[in-house]
This record gives sequence, structure tokens and C-alpha cells, in this order.
Amino acid sequence: HGQKIDEVMAGAVIKHSRDFNLAREAALDAGLSPATPGTTIQIACGTSLQAALSLGAKIASGEIDSGIAAGSDTISASPIVFGDKFAKRLAKLSRARSFGQKLGALKGFSLRELTPVAPSVAEPRTGLAMGQHCELMAREWGISREEQDQLAFNSHQNASKAIEEGFHDDLIVPCAGILKDNNVRGDTTLEKMATMKPAFDRKSGKGTLTAANSTPLTDGGAAVLLASEAWAKERGLPVLAYLSMGEVSANNFAAGEGLLMAPTIAVSDMLERAGIGFSDIDLFEIHEAFAAQVLCTLKAWSDRSYCRDVLGRDKVLGKVPTAKLNIKGSSLAYGHPFAATGARILGHTAKLLNETGKQTALISVCTAGGMGVAALVERT
Repeated sequence: HGQKIDEVMAGAVIKHSRDFNLAREAALDAGLSPATPGTTIQIACGTSLQAALSLGAKIASGEIDSGIAAGSDTISASPIVFGDKFAKRLAKLSRARSFGQKLGALKGFSLRELTPVAPSVAEPRTGLAMGQHCELMAREWGISREEQDQLAFNSHQNASKAIEEGFHDDLIVPCAGILKDNNVRGDTTLEKMATMKPAFDRKSGKGTLTAANSTPLTDGGAAVLLASEAWAKERGLPVLAYLSMGEVSANNFAAGEGLLMAPTIAVSDMLERAGIGFSDIDLFEIHEAFAAQVLCTLKAWSDRSYCRDVLGRDKVLGKVPTAKLNIKGSSLAYGHPFAATGARILGHTAKLLNETGKQTALISVCTAGGMGVAALVERT
């Protein structure tokens, strides 16, 4: 049997009902020891980062010595479900015993009942898709189309350069014959991006979010190994970085607060707890759900009123230098398999700290439901 890990914690956002025990099945499929337990969790786009924080806390407390945090989503094979009427009919049919009861269950059946219902991307409390919410945020914060395209362009350029330099070579596991991320567009231009039509507001003439400056929904998975120093040393494993702190926050998006603005709160509270500020951060790894989301977040941290009224701060957090932001690209370039993104960013960040010799990195991930997950990662 394979290596025993104290716990695998993993999840997926869009999954089949048959995947109810996803983490445990993944642990067994990966060839780990059958004695390795698996915990399945889900906090939308923050799933695998939250898994890492939870396992990190267990390791720090001495409850466990090792853990794998992971996430995976296969958007191209989203589960297809039928409407409530057909589902109820099937349930009634399964309970039928006699031929007459079965005929009764099928009475009134229409082929229209077989029309599949696609997985919803709308927020249940507002009825708006995430992109529609982000359009509202962009208008509230005065984020232009040009700013969004520039940030997306930078992400693709940085990611393309990172791939060419081989930064990902020991991070990526080939799958189904695919050897590297195939969404990165190193040859794109701002002129090409400018031709894209609005994706979430097609009628008002004011839409600024396009397919070019919004993250693509892709297939993928990511995992990171966490352990105590003693466990790693015993097995001759190098320690790339330390997961030192995390924070999860939420806001009242249904009452008008920006759906994807909760990371501003998570980061602020975490830094206050750590007793540090932006000047102490060497690298900022901010999940790029939409270019507008990142830009709104950056603007909020520099806004006196927002920092006072929402974050409870006497002074602004400050500006994030472009030279420190997503320097190897992020989700706009690599794609966003919901549950996998946090682990991708964490592994990416740990390697980045180890290679550059930088000391401290900040990770920020926005999620559906008006939540945000943040983490501090340190080299020593």
C-alpha cells in the first residue's frame, strides 16, 4: 500500500451526487494507504485554500502531522439534472409496485420533462450571476474597460513568460495527454481584447466585463502537501514555505455590498491580527475571478471611506505595487476550476517564495455567496 497521510481534505463545487465522498475516493484513487481518511468540504472558489487552512490548524495543534489539501472541478462534464416534475415522477415510479401503479406514475408524461436543467450560476438570494454582480461593482468603483483589459493582458503575459521559463514544470502533472495549461494567450493584444463584446450586460451599452477580462471556467485539479517540520524532515522532503495564518470573511451582498468584496475584509482582519501592513508583503497573489474584481479590491484598500466604514481602520491599507501583484500570472490566464484554484495559488506561491528568496506573500480569494478567504505564506 502507499503512503499514509493523516488526512486528505478536498472538494469540488460542481459535482455529481455519486461523488458524495469525494476526498476519500480521491485518496484511494491516488494510491495512498487505505488508512488515509478523507474529508470532503466546499466553500465555493475558496474550497482548497480553506482545506489548507483547516489542515494547517490541525497540524499546528498537534492533532495531525500531515495532510493534503485539494480541489477539483470538471466544468466540461457538469452534471445534467432534470426538472422537479420529472424527478418527482421518477421517485413515484420507483415506489410503484403493480403495473397499474407504474402506469399511473407515467400518466401525463411529456417529452418536455426531459429537458435538462443546467447547473445554475446565479446567486440564490439575488438571482444575478457572478459576472452581473461584478458589473455592478465595476460601476460603483468606476473601473473602466481599459483598466480591466490591461490587467488581463498583464496576467497572460506574466503567465506565458512563466511557462516559457519552466516555472510550472515541476508543478504540473500531465493529464489526458495535456502537458501544460492551454488557456494562456501569450500572443494576445490589447487591440484584440478591445474587440470583445460585453458578456454579462449586453443591453445597456455600459457593460465592461468580457470573455477576455473574465476568468474562463476550465477543468482542473490541484493539491498541496502540508506537514509538520518533523514529518517532512523524517522523509527528506524540502519545506518550500510556511502557511502562517488565514482568515475567512463574509459580507451582506444581498443588501447591496459587492458580492466579491469580502476578501477586502478577510485580508484587513488577517493583517491586523498579524500586526503587519502592505509594506511587509513581498508578493500579492490575488485570485482573478474577473479583472474588475481585482481592481475593485485594490481600489477599496486605498479608499479612506471604505477602510474606515467597512474595514474599521483609521488609515487606508494602501496601494499594491504592480511589480508585486500576480507576477507569474493568475486565474485570468490559467483558468478557474472553482475548487482547485486555492491550492493552485498556494502551491504556486510556496514555490515562488522559495525561488525568489522573498519572505512574505499574501493570498486572497473571492468566492460565491459574498465570502473571501485569505492566507499569509512565509518562506521561513
